[in-house]
Amino acid sequence: MNISEFQQKISASDKPVVIDFWATWCGPCMMTKPVLEKLGKEYSEKVEFMPINADDSREVLEKFRVMGIPTVITLRGGKEIGRVTGAQNETNYRAMFEALSEGREIKVPPTQFDRFLRLGAGTLFIMVGIATSNWLVAGIGGVIAFMGVYDRCPIWQAITGMLKR
Repeated sequence: MNISEFQQKISASDKPVVIDFWATWCGPCMMTKPVLEKLGKEYSEKVEFMPINADDSREVLEKFRVMGIPTVITLRGGKEIGRVTGAQNETNYRAMFEALSEGREIKVPPTQFDRFLRLGAGTLFIMVGIATSNWLVAGIGGVIAFMGVYDRCPIWQAITGMLKR
């Protein structure tokens, strides 16, 4: 699909759009493709699902600056409002479709693996920072660890909620 065909399809849709950039040689793409197709059918009345083969659509990939696949991009009114790169579970993809169909902000929570990785790396940085009396490294570790739990922190939600208003 070239860029003009893509623009034509996007402008013809009066619904929000979920674009799945995939390729036949991509293992994670082949795992997520059936899930996304199922959700595309399930939400077909409210959301337009558009799978795009990355090998056949270089111009579209360049327009959206897609650097890795699978990448799922959501559009509302022709503007990008969400992006997830890498394979996700059905729950996260369903959250994207649901939020898009209801007109809400799209939030994809980190996976359990991502949470543990961030918490572990943050803890390691904190320990190294304390052991070497390098408080900058310890502070960076604190920020990394917080990135593993920020979406569950009520204080963070209150602050960001006030800033959005």
